[in-house]
Amino acid sequence: MPGMVAFGRRWGIASDDLVLPGAFELFLRVIWWIGTLVLYSLHKGSFDCPGGGVLHGYLVVLLVLLALVILSLCAIIYVSAQGTITNPGPRRSIPVLVYLRALLYLPEIVWACLGAIWASADSQGCDPATVGAVIAAVVASWILLLSTGLGVVFVFDPLGDSRPRPPAPEQLGVRDLESSEGSQFLSTARSVATQVWESRLRLLCCCLPQDESHRAAFSSIAQLVSGFFSDTDLVPSDIAAGLALLHQEQDKMAHHRDPDDILAHSPSSPIEAELEVELGQAAHCMQFAAAAYGWPMYIYSNPLTGPCKLSGDCCRSQAAEYDIVGGDHLGCHFSSVLLSTGLGYRDFIYVSFHNQIYEIPFFVALDHKREAILVAVRGTLSLKDVLTDLSADCENLPVDGVSGTCYAHKGMSQAARYIYRKLVNDGILNQAFAIAPEYKLVITGHSLGGGTASLLAVLLRHSFPNLQCYAFSPPGGLLSKALADYSKDFVVSVVLGKDLVPRLSIPNMEDLKRRILKMVSNCNKPKYRILLQGCWYEVFGGEPDDSPTELEHQRLEEELSQPLLGEESLLVRHSTSYQSLASDDSPAHAATHLPLFLPGRVLYLTEDGPSRRSCFAQVRYRAEWSSEAAFRSVLISPRMMADHMPDAVLRALRSLTADRPFNLCPSSSSLGNNHHYVI
Repeated sequence: MPGMVAFGRRWGIASDDLVLPGAFELFLRVIWWIGTLVLYSLHKGSFDCPGGGVLHGYLVVLLVLLALVILSLCAIIYVSAQGTITNPGPRRSIPVLVYLRALLYLPEIVWACLGAIWASADSQGCDPATVGAVIAAVVASWILLLSTGLGVVFVFDPLGDSRPRPPAPEQLGVRDLESSEGSQFLSTARSVATQVWESRLRLLCCCLPQDESHRAAFSSIAQLVSGFFSDTDLVPSDIAAGLALLHQEQDKMAHHRDPDDILAHSPSSPIEAELEVELGQAAHCMQFAAAAYGWPMYIYSNPLTGPCKLSGDCCRSQAAEYDIVGGDHLGCHFSSVLLSTGLGYRDFIYVSFHNQIYEIPFFVALDHKREAILVAVRGTLSLKDVLTDLSADCENLPVDGVSGTCYAHKGMSQAARYIYRKLVNDGILNQAFAIAPEYKLVITGHSLGGGTASLLAVLLRHSFPNLQCYAFSPPGGLLSKALADYSKDFVVSVVLGKDLVPRLSIPNMEDLKRRILKMVSNCNKPKYRILLQGCWYEVFGGEPDDSPTELEHQRLEEELSQPLLGEESLLVRHSTSYQSLASDDSPAHAATHLPLFLPGRVLYLTEDGPSRRSCFAQVRYRAEWSSEAAFRSVLISPRMMADHMPDAVLRALRSLTADRPFNLCPSSSSLGNNHHYVI
């Protein structure tokens, strides 16, 4: 629902967001009130020490103040718990209660100061236990007051006073919003939002140099982020509630889905032997992709033995035996690469830990075991890498021999061009092939490194037609359809479980926003219950909540297909996301952004068996060829980030390749004409 309006501005919380923080403060206030009452009862009639009168008055007024605060909190909690996310009518008195609660802070501050003065000046000669209790009460007062101040800063919306309210809901319609005055208003709002987000990015990345490339990246990312929810009036807790509902909805759909439907998206599979070979090659290359992260990933994967193994190699001078560029003064990065890959010093042709925006670390090595010249590109490990990730605009990437429009993710395209120039213009690949001319070229990487490796393979394909690329957990919004089809001959993307990153693209995020709007619009439960039940479901599992979903209440969805203009609206302007609530196939749901796809063929790894198991249960995996159609929506799950970690991908691949012979069996869908084999 719209953010709460108080003190003449809009805030980053809604009127139904005060239940849980209010209940927590109420618990603390009640404990405090009981403790103060006990202290007063024990010393009643015996305030004969110096300053005893001040102490008596302090405790009496403190009891009264705490009682008033407790009553105001009870009223706020009760009223805030009424209604639903899209029905704030029963909570219309919340601003008045907030004003009343704010007024009580003034005497609280005064009394906290009085208690501090008494404890420091007039407490000599009094019972030490009494003095300690008063000091504790004063400290608790200041902690709560400072916590409240931090909370106010946290929910402060810099754009709160930049969205003037329309004169009246009935006077403002879609046509008014599309008029020149409405367009000017929306343009101004978007411009202010972009400036605010750009300032936030500059503050977050204050340690980075503020040169032209960084300023351009900040501006591009700010436009992308500010425009994502510009057509809605949701607060963060609304999004959290929508994600909780959507997770349970997706689990219900998965439970009721026919097994044949799960595999219907899969393309015709190669023979089992090819799948086995690709898995073995992928497991081997993943070691190098993980090794490219350097010592942080090595310590993360080996927390007990890693520091001891690295401590003997760091600071050791090996500069004469290999060529390292930037960022590894102590040699810990390279030492971890050696330990992770099992290669020798002389097997490395070029190693770069240089890291800037659009310039990411990589290394070139001779892999004698597979007779390959291997280029491994590092994934996201710094703020500069994050800026590269978030530069998600499309950039032209013309490739000879590819018909159709060729474009790609801007940040990763720039990173791929940077590595291409190093490999080709600086003669690194020529040097490698001069040593091993019979070897083939293999490119690999994870996450950001996987996306960059795929684009690098596209750029190098013309010069090295036999190259292969293994991209692990690459971003979903990477290549245009023409380039994605072109890359199927030489790129294999490996995706594990419910990994978020391969499903990340601007169209997918727009689809996620549309589904969140649908879920919160259809749900008839208060937000605090949604959040509590969602947390319980995430931690302890159980049956999904039986609340209104996008599979039910079709009539309600049709009614919600038009924006609700007024206080109860989730939108601030005409929205294609909201228009399409009635149907996933609505013409209004047409993509407003250029579609981007995963690179190459997709090897999909999933856990075999129940989704929830004990921490000590052995995990078994299955592998199948999939297609980009399986990754056109974001799956909400506690494992959406855990499945992205390099060690999780490597563990799954090793599990699949550890036991031989492989247990190859056709799935149920392969009994017909489709040959879809599963490991």
